Amino acid sequence: MQLLQGAPSARSDSGTLPAALWERCATDDPAALRACLDAAQPIEALPVRFAGLAAEGRAGLLDGRALRDADGRFAGYHGTFREDTGAAGPAPAPKPPSAPDSDFFTHAISHDLRAPIRVIEGFTKIIKEDYGPLLDRVGNDHLERVLGAATRLNGMIDALLALSKLSSQPLAPQSVNLSQLAGCVADDLRRSAPTREVEIAIEPGLQALGDPAMLRTLIDGLLGNAWKYTAKTAQGRIDFGRHAQLPDTFTVQDNGAGFDMRFADRLFGVFQRLHSASDYPGAGVGLAAARRIVGRHGGTVWAEGEVNRGARFHFSLPRGGTAPG
Repeated sequence: MQLLQGAPSARSDSGTLPAALWERCATDDPAALRACLDAAQPIEALPVRFAGLAAEGRAGLLDGRALRDADGRFAGYHGTFREDTGAAGPAPAPKPPSAPDSDFFTHAISHDLRAPIRVIEGFTKIIKEDYGPLLDRVGNDHLERVLGAATRLNGMIDALLALSKLSSQPLAPQSVNLSQLAGCVADDLRRSAPTREVEIAIEPGLQALGDPAMLRTLIDGLLGNAWKYTAKTAQGRIDFGRHAQLPDTFTVQDNGAGFDMRFADRLFGVFQRLHSASDYPGAGVGLAAARRIVGRHGGTVWAEGEVNRGARFHFSLPRGGTAPG
């Protein structure tokens, strides 16, 4: 089923869908759905009820991803609707991509997208080697920019591949010492920049049930994010500990750049940035990976922050909440 927002209409298996999808889907939080659509963020297992079209009254789970036109502009959503048939039992949980879908995605990323990048990179190097001495400084600078962009594209593809694997790789839940994981990550961060003065406080005895490798990636991403955004703070501080009120919930807090809460929903989108890449480099998928990992463990992740006054990232890992691998 193809769902388009911002176009006059689109055809689907159930008829014509009006332009404003959020007006035709009844949810517990319609404002949040509209904000998600306006930001072109992925829709993942969203409970909805259709209204005002052929599918009126049908309830189920909506999944979708944003489409882009040839110029990179938002062109709508493409996704699926899994109808709730009313059968007894719990509501269906979000499922990772099937093996064929995952294999196709991996092939498309690793081959179809990398091939043209290799051509661009290869011919640019040939031009630089053969004609570089004939070009002025500006011409050579343009070639360096092309090579730099190709390197960044390869990095983005690597990040997308890693993100896709988080949805399909089997889970191996066991008791995990998060404090120990965080300590290892902190040591790695200090070794990566030994001249930085950052105080890292880790609450001892933090335990959770989950996949050790995935949770290592989660902690690495959240602590690494805090490390990055305290780079311009005179005396950086990072704290990792239990949430004061919520059970099975943990918080990573820093006193770095922070962010405007009006744009908090964008934080967990793929390649979504609230800061300049030149100021804070990165692939732009770290927090998207965090959301995916926490979601596969049956939890939620959210953020609070204030510009130039730091940020707090909270995530829950309910015991017994891990989905089967």
